[in-house]
Amino acid sequence: MRFGEHLRSSMIKEYYPHYIAYDELKKALKTDFVTQPTPDNVKPARKEWTEDDETTFVTSLESELEKVFLFQKRKSEEIVERIKESEVEVNDVVSRLDDSVRRQSTRASRPPPTDEDFLLLEQVLSDIIADVHDLAKFTQLNYTGFQKIIKKHDKETKWYLKPVFAARLNAKPFFKDNYDAFVVKLSKLYDLVRTKGNPVKGDSSAGGSQQNFVRQTTKYWVHRDNITELKLVILKHLPVLVFNASKEFEEKDTAISSIYYDNPDTWELYQGRLKKTEGAEAIRLRWYGGMESDQIFVERKTHREDWTGEKSVKARFALKEKNVNAFLDGRMTVEQVFDKMRKEGKKSADEINDLEQLAREVQYRVITRRLVPVTRTFYHRTAFQLPGDARVRISLDTELTMVREDNLDGRRRAGANWRRMDIGVDFPFSQLPPEDIDRFPYAVLEVKLQTQAGQEPPQWIRDLTASHLVEAVPKFSKFIHGTATLFPTRINLLPFWYPQMDTDIRKPPTRRYGIHRPLASTSLSANDEDSDDDDSPQLTESATLNGSREGSDDRYLFTETNGNELDIEERIAAHPLPGDEDYPLYDSDDEYDTVDSDELEEARRVGGAYYAEQLAKYYVLKTRRAIAQGLWAIIPRPRATVMPPQEARGIQVLGAQRRLQRFQAPPGKKIFVPVRVEPKVYFAAERTFLSWLEFSIILGGIAATLLNFGVDSISLASSWAFTILAAGALVYSLLLYVWRVDKIRKRRDVKRVYYEKWGPTIVSVGLVVVVLVNFGLRVKAGGFMAGKLPLDGRPRHGDEL
Repeated sequence: MRFGEHLRSSMIKEYYPHYIAYDELKKALKTDFVTQPTPDNVKPARKEWTEDDETTFVTSLESELEKVFLFQKRKSEEIVERIKESEVEVNDVVSRLDDSVRRQSTRASRPPPTDEDFLLLEQVLSDIIADVHDLAKFTQLNYTGFQKIIKKHDKETKWYLKPVFAARLNAKPFFKDNYDAFVVKLSKLYDLVRTKGNPVKGDSSAGGSQQNFVRQTTKYWVHRDNITELKLVILKHLPVLVFNASKEFEEKDTAISSIYYDNPDTWELYQGRLKKTEGAEAIRLRWYGGMESDQIFVERKTHREDWTGEKSVKARFALKEKNVNAFLDGRMTVEQVFDKMRKEGKKSADEINDLEQLAREVQYRVITRRLVPVTRTFYHRTAFQLPGDARVRISLDTELTMVREDNLDGRRRAGANWRRMDIGVDFPFSQLPPEDIDRFPYAVLEVKLQTQAGQEPPQWIRDLTASHLVEAVPKFSKFIHGTATLFPTRINLLPFWYPQMDTDIRKPPTRRYGIHRPLASTSLSANDEDSDDDDSPQLTESATLNGSREGSDDRYLFTETNGNELDIEERIAAHPLPGDEDYPLYDSDDEYDTVDSDELEEARRVGGAYYAEQLAKYYVLKTRRAIAQGLWAIIPRPRATVMPPQEARGIQVLGAQRRLQRFQAPPGKKIFVPVRVEPKVYFAAERTFLSWLEFSIILGGIAATLLNFGVDSISLASSWAFTILAAGALVYSLLLYVWRVDKIRKRRDVKRVYYEKWGPTIVSVGLVVVVLVNFGLRVKAGGFMAGKLPLDGRPRHGDEL
């Protein structure tokens, strides 16, 4: 649908007067006709756009901007006050709970809180969460509306307003309000209420105690329109992980920066991580917060294939920022790095030995392989996790940005330092040239589980990952994507998700899922009256959180594999495709139907025969479409069989509807599709070759027998035919074996690697032809009828075999 229709269907009725008057502004862009429309001239020329028209339009636009800005500001202040009031109420209830626990021998001055008190507080907080969600949707829709009306104005009037109005938008930045502070505060309060005053305690350290850990991780893309709603959905189940609860929340506290190293001549780390070869490594240096952070984590990721019986693991150790250059250059030894740690005695000798071994290996690889900084990734991370409990961890990375860190192309970006110093955490890094930066258009959601074998993830996680809010992109890598994007002239092998960047990942809600407002709230929006209507345009505002996805029970992503089962990409490929229709998203206003509503309205004003003609054309078009759809539905034709979802445990990877598209790599590039290769694949290829070899030996034995014991031309011809067939099969099988092993080694996704239809067909047909021709020639020569052999089968005296 067009944006105007999308805006009308998505409006919250409670906020209706405060939305941008998009239709009125669009009508204001049309000047009067030079002459009135007549049946002979139904579309006369319009008057040129004048300065008075521009002044009138800009005045209306300014008025709409002021209206939206004031409402957003007032509503945001109202939410802040409601959060403060709720914080006082929650603290009061929790203090009453603490008093009731402490009182043993004394009489309580205040009664302890009841379950109804916590339930009421939960409803109040849920109502505030719904308000935050509604305000975020209001802001997003209005900002999109202003952008589209400005684009339409510049296109139709040729008076370019976009540069000027951008400054006015920045003066009233209603769209720049950051809701992260709301999310953090609401998460803390909701967690207190949900746990009835007994939140989980634990260490919320950013990583000091996490050295070597194995997780099962799935990754998803999240459109910017769904980021706030997704955060609000998650905080109802997991609290926001705050690393320093005693410190007031600041945006830079959520910033994470990483510097990835590689060899620009070979790109061996990039190639290894992309192809997922056994033992492929990624080496990066990471810090949390601003550039003033003194603690740098040196991390190494190692990929392990399932057939090895090991799991991919990330290991890291901390290093002072002032020592990074000396350590990477080899001027500082590993013993010097951990000398202070040994003296403090806070870690055991075995732990320190493991860290020293890791540091020694990282230093050796950086020096011997000539690794240098190539790519920086920056993002703000919102982590959801119970403190001290890493069994379920969800992280959402927003404002993801990739920056070049190399010294290639004649520019010294990082110089001799381990990172460039001309940028910090000042997103969007407007000081950088376009060729040095790539701003990723989506947020990245990572679901990390440490579940035991046979244990299923929680139901709410399965519902979340199966919802319309996320798009699964298994094994997405910020390092791989950033490197492929920032070095287009040096990287020719692209990741499999790269072509998907040109498609819109937004999906319509396929079930009732999202943020809902409690029915007991006193500030319910009008759209909640039709909560039983599945076709309501406000599904996200009135949906429940615990519904199950209809027809989608293929929860299998985090199932433990034994090396013989499919990996994530292969499971997606094997998943049934119920349809290949694109998602109905709203398009630009530049796309019109053959007879749109504006033309029909103008024809109505003209009246007469022209209006009757346009009205008839409109209904003929609708009738033709309905007939075509009906005929297409009843015409007998092959139809795809919709298979039931696969029964397995884990998390939903993709929704019930997916698009089936064929992508083509850019000129000079190749798209790498992950292919699972295990040692048994090589053994299978070898066994196939040995089977061909056995077949060729049998044919060769038959040919040798006929050649040695045959006495006539028929036997000689047959022996030559069997010899040629045997030699051909032998040479063909040898070449096929060599070709297959080469493709398997290169991990090429070629059908003939596993399927060959021509070789067996030709050999079988050739064998049948040789046998039939030999039999036919023998019968024609009268070998049995001429009496060469007696009836008893014994040779007469003088006969030769």
